Amino acid sequence: MSYSSFASVYDELTLNVDYKRRAEYIMSILADYDIKDGLLLDLACGTGSLSLEFSKNGFEVIGTDASPDMLMEAQNKAAEAGENILFLCQRMEETDLYGTVRAIVCSLDSINHLSNVTELNKTFNTLKNFIDDGGIMVFDVNTVYKHQKILGNNTFVYDEKNVFCVWQNNLYDDGVTVGINLDFFVKDDKNKYNRFTESFKEIAFTDAEITNAVESAGFKVVKKYAEFSCSAPKEDTQRAYYVIRREY
Repeated sequence: MSYSSFASVYDELTLNVDYKRRAEYIMSILADYDIKDGLLLDLACGTGSLSLEFSKNGFEVIGTDASPDMLMEAQNKAAEAGENILFLCQRMEETDLYGTVRAIVCSLDSINHLSNVTELNKTFNTLKNFIDDGGIMVFDVNTVYKHQKILGNNTFVYDEKNVFCVWQNNLYDDGVTVGINLDFFVKDDKNKYNRFTESFKEIAFTDAEITNAVESAGFKVVKKYAEFSCSAPKEDTQRAYYVIRREY
């Protein structure tokens, strides 16, 4: 998926995300490991809303994403805010930086967009080359519970000021893969709506698959949290956060 059309309406459709709160939550986790500044990689940064928050709070931010259109939105946003952020067009599993960073952040179920366990393993094996010894990565994932019980075969409708979106899901027989079809109706300057469609899929990797990928790449899982909490994920947790440290 290129997100070429999605990029132009992404921010309007994610107004409820509260990037400031999410960034503060992630930074509080990093602070537990005495990481309060320095180089930070915002992996799969999208339109850069979280990148901006990290930059405003003293981090030197590198943002990477596979979509040139998402990165164009991110670059414009950073320029308007006066924040100096380096944006690079790269897939997660093909990350290639100029050196190492103190911390890596990957948010809003970006890990779920990897196509299979092979790509999951490749991503962490690649990332270990670009993070300091003892460096911390914080990432979140949509859980198997969310895919089966919340997304499932359900349809959602979003009616915003300039865009109307119909979100249709299809849960695959494997019980962890959700096919997603988005129909957008976007208002133009003549007050008419133009329609376009984006389709992709997300995979809910099991805790065992994630832990194996992390540990085989030389990281250690040091904490797991339910979203916006200091408590471990439960059976009905929809989004889980992993805190991992590079060990070797």
